[in-house]
Amino acid sequence: MADNVIEFTDSNFDEEVINSDLPVLVDFWAVWCMPCKMVAPVVADIAKDYDGRLKVGKLDVDGNPGVAQKYGIRSIPSLLIFNKGEVAQMLVGAVPKPQITAKVDAVLN
Repeated sequence: MADNVIEFTDSNFDEEVINSDLPVLVDFWAVWCMPCKMVAPVVADIAKDYDGRLKVGKLDVDGNPGVAQKYGIRSIPSLLIFNKGEVAQMLVGAVPKPQITAKVDAVLN
């Protein structure tokens, strides 16, 4: 995992995401998911590009079914952008970087 991409889990999700002062991009993924592997470098790029303005992390849905179930994650990759503890934006599937950054920018501006 890239240096500035955090690993979110069922146990740290509330602290890292819900209670975050910054908006948070959460990449719901799994090891066996090929489209997830395609999105991973894009998520890492976004973490670098928005460093200090956006918290970015990944949550393995197989290892952390509680959070995935709570947010109704049925297909992966799913990218959720949280702001002040609420889901502000959602993208499903291997979407291109400009589409993700447009959603991020909508939350930040």
